[in-house]
Amino acid sequence: MRTRIHHETWHPVPPRATLPPLLRPWLTDPASLTARIKARCGRFAVRVLRQGLGQAQRDEAAVLGLRPGERVWVREVLLMADGRPVVFARSLLPRANVRGAWNLFHGLGARPLGAALFADPAIARSPLTCARLDRRDARYHRASAVLASATSAGVLGHDLWGRRSLFRLHGRALMVSEFFLPAIFDLSQ
Repeated sequence: MRTRIHHETWHPVPPRATLPPLLRPWLTDPASLTARIKARCGRFAVRVLRQGLGQAQRDEAAVLGLRPGERVWVREVLLMADGRPVVFARSLLPRANVRGAWNLFHGLGARPLGAALFADPAIARSPLTCARLDRRDARYHRASAVLASATSAGVLGHDLWGRRSLFRLHGRALMVSEFFLPAIFDLSQ
């Protein structure tokens, strides 16, 4: 008999019992995360970590309707507020969706994806879902490693809360996931 591996569960509403109260507004605000961060800091920047073909996690592939092993375009960035990383963001675009509808994905560079997504009225967003990731999840380890290389603060010492949604343009989906790093609490005040 195979043992079922526990994976994170994505919820439409963050569970109150385990969520730090200051994080709730960040997880549930359907407006642009980029705009929310910009309003709370003096200097906003995007640090591109990776952009190219890669693998989706199993839960991501299921939401995007990918075949097992199907490669996707992956963009990983840090959203920086006053020089400190506050969000690790991961965007996934099925290769079939790169041409045409989501052509903007290629020429983005260090510009925030959120600004482009919220500027186009033809783009529809699905409701946000959220999850708490721990050491069993590859995204937790990626965010922890990125945080360690970007700051002297070291790696994540606790679970990682994130949110995600699908953006659709002409029926083609782009998944955006945003994981909140410890410095986000400094912007909540």
